[in-house]
Amino acid sequence: MISWWKGAALALVAVAGLAAPRAAHATDIELFFPVPVDGALARNMSGLIKEFNDSHPDIKAIPVFTGSYDDTLLKTRAAIKAGKPPAAVIMSANFLTDLSIEREIAPMDDLIAKDGKTPEAFMGQFFPALLPNAVIDRKVYGVPFHNSTPLLYINADHFKEAGLDPDKPPRTWAELSDAARKLTKREGDRTTRWGLMMPSNYDYGGWILEALTMSNGGRYYNEEYGGEVYYDTPTMLGALTFWSDLVHKAKVHPAGEQKGPAVTGAFLAGQASMMIISTGSLTFIRDTAKFPFRVAFVPMNVRQAVPIGGASLVQPTGLSPEKRAAGWTLIQWLTSPEKSGWWSRATGYFAPNKAAYDLPEMKAFLEKNPDAKIAVDQLANAKPWFATYRTVPVRKAIEDELQAVLSGKRQPKEALAAAQKAADALMRPYVEDTALRLPGAE
Repeated sequence: MISWWKGAALALVAVAGLAAPRAAHATDIELFFPVPVDGALARNMSGLIKEFNDSHPDIKAIPVFTGSYDDTLLKTRAAIKAGKPPAAVIMSANFLTDLSIEREIAPMDDLIAKDGKTPEAFMGQFFPALLPNAVIDRKVYGVPFHNSTPLLYINADHFKEAGLDPDKPPRTWAELSDAARKLTKREGDRTTRWGLMMPSNYDYGGWILEALTMSNGGRYYNEEYGGEVYYDTPTMLGALTFWSDLVHKAKVHPAGEQKGPAVTGAFLAGQASMMIISTGSLTFIRDTAKFPFRVAFVPMNVRQAVPIGGASLVQPTGLSPEKRAAGWTLIQWLTSPEKSGWWSRATGYFAPNKAAYDLPEMKAFLEKNPDAKIAVDQLANAKPWFATYRTVPVRKAIEDELQAVLSGKRQPKEALAAAQKAADALMRPYVEDTALRLPGAE
């Protein structure tokens, strides 16, 4: 049986067609969108696109559910090759570097100029931490749509039961480890409640490991060049060893690969007292949890730092002028302060458009739900999201090793050496065509 959100997604085209009468020659466009986190994103997108169509009779936008972030990348590339690119895609922000290198997405500077703005002025409406994953080689390739950071979620009742103060969440790795030990429950050899869970499946695992590496003082990759990653380094070794120790030494975190939905499910069922997961799941947790909870910054070891997550709106190459213009109209509408704020309140992602937080409805929402402000506050410590040439396989090189370590099949040091070797091989063609392409070389 398909899950509810896939069922909702299948109904999107029919729902979008219920808009007001269209213009005689309306431009039909597609919007590819993923559902990367828990919640009602498919249903929310259905309503949003219906509203757009009702207010833009000269455009008919059709939302197309495309699965995960990785699935969306594959389906977008397939549509481009088939000569039928969508007019807009909600694309994982860390794929833009690779897509721009491969010339599969178009810069939007000319569209911005037609509106009488400079790229700097247009992008100035968004939080600065988001720009490195949207502006590449000084060109605007993406418009931030929904963004996230990892957050620490805690079960307040479990904290009180363990003699911990839920209003003083762990701030450091030492405090996180200590709290996890106190919160874990066992009956003989069986663990009935885990102190902490973090997702380690593909895409999520690399993001969480990046957060731990950053909070350990490290850099996951070269933010200025798409051909270098820093897997085999002391800062990542410390991060991966910390995660491994939580599993194999402290035994406060389950072994093996943990998928995002399973982590959330365990937290909601009271089988995990803490989790580190996306702020994009916040509304779902708030609406579903039967217990009081808190959210806090990701605990640090050397410094406070987290990666940006989420997605930007992009336009593939190969669009007709009419579809490109219609897609640009949709992109600007979706990223306006009003819609950015609405989407944030509906999903839990923070609104990338700064002006959204000046609106009365957002101020009222934050007063009622102060937990939604934590991700925004954490932006002061946010860094760019992992983005390289061949992002997905380069990311999977470290995620394969992460899962092997958490399953007890690899030690952290050998895992990182193997991941670095695999990533270097994957990026080698780009490196040879750029950094190693020297004057006078044959």
